[in-house]
Amino acid sequence: MLTWIIFGTLIGFILLGVPVAVSMGITAVLTFIFLGEGHILIMVAQRMYFSTTSFTLLAIPFFILTGHIMNAGGVTQRIFNFAKAFVGHIWGGLGQVNIVASMIFSGMSGAAVADAAGLGLIEIKAMTDNGYDRKFSAAITAASSTIGPVIPPSIPFVIYGSLTGVSVGKLFVAGFTPGVLMGLAMMVAVFFISRGRKYPRSKKASLKEMIVSFRKSVLSLGTVVIIIGGIIGGIFTPTEASVAASLYAMFLTMVVYRELKIKDLPDVFWRTLMDSIRVLFIIAATGFFGWLLIYYKIPEGVILSLTAVSANRFVLLAIIIGILLVLGCFLEGITVLVITIPIFMPLINQFRVDPIQFGVIMILCSMIGLLTPPVGMSLYAVSSISGVSIGEMTKEMWPYLLGIFMVLLVITFIPGVSLWLVNLVG
Repeated sequence: MLTWIIFGTLIGFILLGVPVAVSMGITAVLTFIFLGEGHILIMVAQRMYFSTTSFTLLAIPFFILTGHIMNAGGVTQRIFNFAKAFVGHIWGGLGQVNIVASMIFSGMSGAAVADAAGLGLIEIKAMTDNGYDRKFSAAITAASSTIGPVIPPSIPFVIYGSLTGVSVGKLFVAGFTPGVLMGLAMMVAVFFISRGRKYPRSKKASLKEMIVSFRKSVLSLGTVVIIIGGIIGGIFTPTEASVAASLYAMFLTMVVYRELKIKDLPDVFWRTLMDSIRVLFIIAATGFFGWLLIYYKIPEGVILSLTAVSANRFVLLAIIIGILLVLGCFLEGITVLVITIPIFMPLINQFRVDPIQFGVIMILCSMIGLLTPPVGMSLYAVSSISGVSIGEMTKEMWPYLLGIFMVLLVITFIPGVSLWLVNLVG
């Protein structure tokens, strides 16, 4: 009963428009006061501070900074042109380019909204100028942006690793295959939709044009090599890789391309600061809220309830996925992660589900949440830059949501799909 009251109060505040971090803090404070434990509130500052002091979390502002530098310094346009040369001739043309460009950019920023806001402007303009329906262009831009937090680097994986103690490097490696599968599923959907609607496609690029396009973008692609190669090769920790990536991005855009000027840096740093504060404030508030759950043994109660339903781990995973998808309709993805990880991890350990596999499952569920109203962050980001309403975009979104959901099922019931590369690289 207490569990329902706590989460009902939390969701109620969020639906009233109270910021997520504030909602969690108020819910925790009211619960302690209502249950006569007001003296515990002296721990608020300590628990919030402790939640944000992890070395791993330092990667978040640097990955956000890398994405903003890339967007401001002309890298996104080069990535778009590179993808167009290789897949623009397939049915769906620029729709396919949209997806491939997002898969490449995801190896640099680690954030879905950065992808949607940065590449999205270029992608939607190019698609509408070439005869694509604006609703279709907006929907595929929002859907493809969710690949960003799955293919490494990934801010949600950093958060998951910091909260569970699981190796962030292994999580990054585990996310590569599911991210590619997401992209392929969306490309198949775009192929059939575009063929049915007779959308245009580009003339197939010659080998020379492909080489020229690759040469112009190869330095931009070097960011992916630095991040992934450095982590897998043992040269960097994920946090150190984020710093190296941001420094390389600044060198590339200011010294090589010379499209990012010194006068642009204050705006880049300010947007990075604001985005970082939003994420870390949620984590800080969740530290206190999570302590509330542990103090009143909410996770143990949830475990007893779920194990009473079934002792089969796949049935339990299906139930957990259902819970995560429902929460994703009302809460931002990072919020869902930090709230549910303390509840579900003891259950996952008890049923011997690989925590790396479960991390991928949680991130995929949160990506579906980015595309489902009423709190679909990617929907709102793309709606603001495209002028397409949330309702219109949602109607166009179902084929891509179905594709992501099919990948989620494969990852859940065939663990080797996400773990084979981890086992391969050790």
